Amino acid sequence: MEDFCRKEGIDYEICGKVIVAISEAELPALETIYQRGRTNGVSCEMINSEKLHELEPHVAGIKAVHVPEAGIVDYGQVCKRFAKHLQNNEDNQIHCSTKVIGIRHSERIVVETEQGEFEGRFLVNCAGLYSDKITAMTQPPESKIIPFRGEYYEVRPEKHYLCRNLIYPVPDPNFPFLGVHFTRMINGSLECGPNAVLAFAREGYTRSTVNFLELAEVLSYPGFIKLAAKYWRAGAGEMWRSFSKVAFVRALQRLIPEISADDLETAPAGIRAQAVLSNGELVDDFLIQANKNIINVCNAPSPAATSSLNIGKHIVDIVAERF
Repeated sequence: MEDFCRKEGIDYEICGKVIVAISEAELPALETIYQRGRTNGVSCEMINSEKLHELEPHVAGIKAVHVPEAGIVDYGQVCKRFAKHLQNNEDNQIHCSTKVIGIRHSERIVVETEQGEFEGRFLVNCAGLYSDKITAMTQPPESKIIPFRGEYYEVRPEKHYLCRNLIYPVPDPNFPFLGVHFTRMINGSLECGPNAVLAFAREGYTRSTVNFLELAEVLSYPGFIKLAAKYWRAGAGEMWRSFSKVAFVRALQRLIPEISADDLETAPAGIRAQAVLSNGELVDDFLIQANKNIINVCNAPSPAATSSLNIGKHIVDIVAERF
């Protein structure tokens, strides 16, 4: 991704990040993260509180993992550049707002949409929030997408000094989401979040957006029922932070005690397309279902944007084997 941005003239910055332990109880999990990073060849070091406060003077913490090679970029610009490269070849087409309503497949594949039919030899499904729906048109899906809304706040410019770069908490091993963190954006703004609350629609970017059919599918799915039974307490806390700015700020103050509710403005939310198995387990790795002439990318978790070029290469390699 760095090479691509450098070649394409897309602004990015290798600013580094810290993963911060607030208490002694978090040190074993921090050590696990550190050792995993070392095993995978990530440039990282365990630092004490003195070194941590040199990097981030306003953060609370007793120890941290410093990852100097972490960076930031505008992924909207990256996506637009991907599209431009595709459209440089006149044989390639991009059709937006084109809902798939059916797929017929044997030796050839016909994708039926609201804008007409498209025919080809091979199909790659990277439909994100709808990946399981598209998969079900071609083969039984191994998982179901449960939409979780991640809500953010933007820090007012006069308080940007509180965070120099990227500040992350040690993830709670009892809850399958990362937790709220501070992210400096490439445009100079500073965001904090997200929480993780069940969205009442696959595209439920606001609390008031409800699709009763999609919600009923989620609530009746055995995998979600088992997931909710396991994490109901943590899930209730996430819902409370969604409705209470005070509770959200309290979570942020674990990392930066000086932050206050007056320092924050509501920012746009995102939706996490979380694949869940029927036994209630979250799919926390890439899940690809493939057959003769169809590849279904059923789950591509973080860091899918950062690794998108490598994911694309992996998929192309699978296609090449079949040709």
